[in-house]
Amino acid sequence: MSKPISITAPLTDNVLRALRAGDRVLIQGVIYTARDAAHRRLAQALREGRDLPFDPRRQIIYYTGPAPAPPGTIIGPAGPTTAVRMDPFTIHLLQAGLKGMIGKGERSPETAAAIREAGAVYFAATGGAAILLARSIRKAEVAAYPELGPETVLKLEVKDFPVLVAVDTVGGNLHREGRDFYRM
Repeated sequence: MSKPISITAPLTDNVLRALRAGDRVLIQGVIYTARDAAHRRLAQALREGRDLPFDPRRQIIYYTGPAPAPPGTIIGPAGPTTAVRMDPFTIHLLQAGLKGMIGKGERSPETAAAIREAGAVYFAATGGAAILLARSIRKAEVAAYPELGPETVLKLEVKDFPVLVAVDTVGGNLHREGRDFYRM
């Protein structure tokens, strides 16, 4: 098995073009959290021509709503949520310059195509590993929408955050390729 690729967020086009579906990746740097309610607000702001509470260009959004932080910790368990629920909002964010998303599960064919066309990447995080994933989070602060409670947008600083490339910039799709492989 090959060694994981270390990348730093915000992302560059050169880094994105080098990633392929199936690559193991360790993310360093800043990522943002956003789930359904936050995505609705972000997409609405973009449709209305309003500024977003953070600049999405070159950024990664992690589809998570962390559990409350136990005393003395930075964040509570922070596992991925199902990515397809964000598909109705993804194209708006890609058009605003978003370059990475982290979630679990497959994306719709239309969203996977939009990700490729935008030169972006969809990363898959392991579901059921929320406590382990939270160990890679070094800092968490509110970035937007604190009234959303667990769906507040957070700015996270991460170190060695483990993901797989699920959809890449050249049309590779780990979910589709896996099904095709096992169909034989």
